[in-house]
This record gives sequence, structure tokens and C-alpha cells, in this order.
Amino acid sequence: MLAQLVKLQAVPDLVDQVYVALLDAISDGSLAPGARVTQEDLAERLEVSRQPVLQAFRLLKKDGLLLDAPGRGLLVAPLDAEWIGRVYQVRGALDTLAAGLAAERRHVLDPRLLEQGRRTASGRNIKAMIEADIAFHNAIYAASGNPLIERSAQLHWVHLRRVMGAVLQASRQRETIWDEHAAIAKAIAAGDAKAATRLVEHHGRQASENLLARLSDVLLEPSMKGTQ
Repeated sequence: MLAQLVKLQAVPDLVDQVYVALLDAISDGSLAPGARVTQEDLAERLEVSRQPVLQAFRLLKKDGLLLDAPGRGLLVAPLDAEWIGRVYQVRGALDTLAAGLAAERRHVLDPRLLEQGRRTASGRNIKAMIEADIAFHNAIYAASGNPLIERSAQLHWVHLRRVMGAVLQASRQRETIWDEHAAIAKAIAAGDAKAATRLVEHHGRQASENLLARLSDVLLEPSMKGTQ
């Protein structure tokens, strides 16, 4: 006879919680590029033991978001425009494939995704803007019917989150982005794969150009301040 099992509470793993907290801090700039981080400091600030911080550090190093610092501790990796451009190339290919497959299935995306996106675009919560954008694209990946697309895309979103966080505060493209999302959703629901892929390609290209241009400004601002 099997022993009676007690139902477990669905509590996120502490390492995952620390990882997400640090990823959010890196994405919104609270932990700026080049900032030194140590287990002791972050464990104290997050009010956790050093062990989950160490494990989260290992995951963030694997993602390329933390680098070994000279001497002791780690550094938040610098923003690299060339690397982000390459990430956008891969994301563009995945998004185009997903949109075409979703259109073949005439999938109707949840209109609440667009409503939520427009609400966040008019506010000041950068994290909410990023999450809304990711949710929309994840919905297209899911609608494609190919789970490998979403799994592949997740490898790159940590870097996209970061650059989006760096530029969205000063971006004038927020409303335009959600107009483009609405057009993509309409083409997918209509089963127009050609239009859906064309719109997604344009959307990805515009997003890449806008974000990389703004990223260049962000990277220049510290040096410009130093010359004043």
C-alpha cells in the first residue's frame, strides 16, 4: 500500500525567485552595466541566505548577464549592441515562422493581450511593458502549434528584456508597437499567412532599429556627461 501523500503548495523555488529578482533588476537598470555584485550584499538586500544567490549567479553567468570581476565578485555584463543585433536576427526568424504557422491555423489571439499592452504603454511601469510585449509574442509562439519555437525563443528573451528595459523609458514607439501587434493579430486570425509574416518581419526590423539606435544613445550618455 502506498503511503498517503500530502498535497504540496505551489511555491516557486527560492533560487528561481532570486534569479527573477536579479533579472528584473538588471533589466530595469537597478543593477547597471558594469556594477559589481557579491553574494553577501545581495543576500542581505534580498533577505535570503547566500546559497540561492550563488545558484542564481551561476544561471545569470550562463545567460551571459554576469561576468567575473577582477579580484572578487561579479560584474553586470555591459550592453553589447552587436550582440543584441544578432539576437534580433534569430528572434525575427522565429517570429516569422510562428506567425505563418499561426495564420495557417487561423488562430484568434486573446484580445486582452492587446488591451493590456496598450494600458502598459501609456503608463510608467517598464517591467509591465516588457511583460506585456513578451506575453504577446509568446501567444503567437503557442498559436503556431510548434513548441520548439517558444523553447528556442526563450533562450534569447533574457537579453531582449534587458535592452528593452534600457530604452523604453525614453521611447516614443510604445503606441506604434501595439498598433503593429494589432495588425499582426488581425492577419493571423484572417488566415493570411503572407500578410502575417510580412507584418512580423517589418515589426521585428523596426523594433531592432529603434532599440539599437536608442541603445547607442544610452551607451553614449555616461561619456557625454563626463565631458560636460
